[in-house]
Amino acid sequence: MQVKSIHRFAKISAFKAREVTRAIQGMPATDALDLLRFTPKKAAALVSKTLRSAIANAENNNSLNPSDLVVVEAVVGEGPTLKRFQPKARGSAGPIRKRTSHIRIVVTDEIAIERREDKPKTKKKKTSTKNSASAKAPAAAATPAPESEPSADTAETKE
Repeated sequence: MQVKSIHRFAKISAFKAREVTRAIQGMPATDALDLLRFTPKKAAALVSKTLRSAIANAENNNSLNPSDLVVVEAVVGEGPTLKRFQPKARGSAGPIRKRTSHIRIVVTDEIAIERREDKPKTKKKKTSTKNSASAKAPAAAATPAPESEPSADTAETKE
């Protein structure tokens, strides 16, 4: 079952908030809360508040277990922009745009959670020496060896 929570008219630019929501998509809800707690951005607090609301909605309204929830969707859309002006020199004015955004988070319990401890560890592949030797061989063959003394065969032909 999918449960959503929306924070409308958040006083932050959608560009800044999207950076934080990209990090939590597809994560288990409890891990996403831990990540947001240690993210030093204003958007992290707003997204965390919305995520906690979605978890509470799932727990209280639909009787879901919070440890089974996964963040399926974390989207930030642009809200209305408040337009203001800042006085400038010689009687002119400069525009100020105070942007707002709408944060929507959807959590579900239908997706199986894969934690880092559960995933099998893969070994890194080593580069073979055969490939590196063949790559070096043409380079060595392309550079001619310096000739210090003429060989004996060339000395006999000159006489």
